[in-house]
Amino acid sequence: MVRKYFGTDGIRGRANGTITPELALKVGQAAGVMFQNGEHRHRVLIGKDTRLSGYMIETALVAGFTSVGMDVLLTGPMPTPAIAMLTRSMRADLGVMISASHNPYADNGIKLFGPDGYKLSDEIEIKIEKLIDGDLTKRLRNHPISDAPSGSMACGIAISNSPSARWRAICRSRACAW
Repeated sequence: MVRKYFGTDGIRGRANGTITPELALKVGQAAGVMFQNGEHRHRVLIGKDTRLSGYMIETALVAGFTSVGMDVLLTGPMPTPAIAMLTRSMRADLGVMISASHNPYADNGIKLFGPDGYKLSDEIEIKIEKLIDGDLTKRLRNHPISDAPSGSMACGIAISNSPSARWRAICRSRACAW
């Protein structure tokens, strides 16, 4: 199958070109629907690099995830490996890194991590793509958040200091091993 959005390392492209707020919203909704398993409150951890377009993409992702009932934890600027590690250690259902890595500053990207802290499998990425382009609207229309009592609605929380402190502590504790 030809991939429309995901490449070898997430979704990447020109900010406000390939990577639009509309696409980020749909990615948040589709990934949020895919990773809601069980009856617990579902959480997604979102980090980003320092590109200005990251703020636009982050806001759209938060809207997508909260619209399907996931709580969002925002770390602020953080290295990609930190998001992978924190996704697992904080027991999040999903992790997201907004970064285009070494690509030009005008580009940006969305990289997704599973609850184990590893990048998603090709099979899951294909399912997310199908939701983005196909039956996402139908799935959202029947999503239980529309019937949720107001106290159980999803929320977005900025947690900038806690994850970065945890990441720094882990790096210091392992510095001798590297």
